[in-house]
Amino acid sequence: MNGGSQAPAADALAGPLFRFFRSTGVKMFLILTLALLPLGLIALVASLQAIRTADLEKEALLRMAVTQSARKLTADLASDRTALALTLNTLSNGRPDDGICKRLGFFLLDNKDDGRFYIYDRAGRRLCGSDRPETGAMAGTDHFIGPDVQLMPEQSLLATRVKSANGRLVGLIYYSRRHLESVADPATALQNRQLSLHQGKLALVISEPRSKRLSREGLSLSARIDPSDVLLMMTVRDPPATIARTLSLFLPLVMWFAAAAIGWFVVNRLLIRPLVLLRRAVAGYQPGQVLQPMRRVRTPAREIAALGETFYEISQDVATHEAEMAASLDAQRKLTREVHHRVKNNLQIIASLINLHARSAHEPEAVTAYASIQRRVDALSVVHRNHFAELEEHRGVGVRSLVSELSASLRGTAAAEARRFGIQIVSDNLHISQDVAVPVAFLVTELVELAMMLDPKGQIRISIREQDDDATRASLEMQSPALREGRLLTTYLEERYGRVLTGLSRQLRAPLDHDAATGAYRIAIPVLR
Repeated sequence: MNGGSQAPAADALAGPLFRFFRSTGVKMFLILTLALLPLGLIALVASLQAIRTADLEKEALLRMAVTQSARKLTADLASDRTALALTLNTLSNGRPDDGICKRLGFFLLDNKDDGRFYIYDRAGRRLCGSDRPETGAMAGTDHFIGPDVQLMPEQSLLATRVKSANGRLVGLIYYSRRHLESVADPATALQNRQLSLHQGKLALVISEPRSKRLSREGLSLSARIDPSDVLLMMTVRDPPATIARTLSLFLPLVMWFAAAAIGWFVVNRLLIRPLVLLRRAVAGYQPGQVLQPMRRVRTPAREIAALGETFYEISQDVATHEAEMAASLDAQRKLTREVHHRVKNNLQIIASLINLHARSAHEPEAVTAYASIQRRVDALSVVHRNHFAELEEHRGVGVRSLVSELSASLRGTAAAEARRFGIQIVSDNLHISQDVAVPVAFLVTELVELAMMLDPKGQIRISIREQDDDATRASLEMQSPALREGRLLTTYLEERYGRVLTGLSRQLRAPLDHDAATGAYRIAIPVLR
């Protein structure tokens, strides 16, 4: 049961999806997308190649910059160490020179922000140095111990150590971050760079990017500061991943999709949408309506606008012809109504004339003949009167009202002894055409008159029922004890009524069955639906 319930749901879902992918707009978008896909891929490859080239250029520029900065820092440290070594050797040899420290300080501290230098002997006495006190980063016993170049990250300093040739004296120079940054600053302009010194696990950042909104990823290269184990590392940070940068990276794909979307939008706006509106307007067209399908479309194609104008002109002509046909039909309806009315009046005049002649007749045969003719003229008049009543609604002649009025007319024109003849009517609400109503009226008249003649004080039952197996036909049944098989009935049928009943059944294109035992006549008549 679950599989059966899921299948209709899947079919219902597949229907709208199938119609969606069959639409011209979707097909046009897919065609444009596939057509522009090679161009988009070519542009994407070119963009990636350009990015790759830019990365290589940036790496080469960074390598040159870090090498240049390392050389500048090495040269600065080497010149300072040479000057300090000469001073230490002079002092260790015992040649007094009071101005040597001042000259050394002037050389070392020239254009050096907050730089410091100190000279110690093995006893830990400071022989000369900067006026400012030592930072305390290095204990007195450690002055002779350690590498030639030493990082001090906690004090943000770089210390260089030089010993005299005889090992009696040691000199220390402390470089601040600002001095190191000014010396190592490369001439090449690199955005978002960071300079740092590394010695083993120790690291000292000497310059940082100005912008704080940078990603942690970037390109880093290093160069050695001779003759030490200190490395100068330069890192170029990547800018943050913003929407603009992402779009610039995927710009070829965005352009590819935008080109397809713009092409689809233009085609949809100029062609597809106007055609859809035009189709809807034509599909909903009603006779007499004036089409204006392009009234709500501002930007249709010129050819579609001309087609819409053509539909407008055609609908105007059709509306004019419809109005003329409606006027002509109304006039025809009035004329037909007038014809039926005149025919009914003429038949009534004929019936009145026959009635006048019947009153002047003295022989019973003549009176009976006049009465028989008058009943048939009245039957035809009843048909026209009922058809005229139903003419406006185009429903045909109502069988129930036709038989009821016809029965009343038959009792009114019957002989004196048959005025109390009983007529029972059982009928469905059915309608028949005028071509069928005329022979039906004559058939009812003939059989009721025959029953009245056979049994003036008897009765007849008239039944019109819709057939169960065929909704387009009804069964007309007339049953009376007077119509049972007998010698007198056979005589009347042979002399006159038999031929008339046979002719009427032929007009109705159906056999007229007679049940002699029950006195019933049956025939199938066509009805209107």
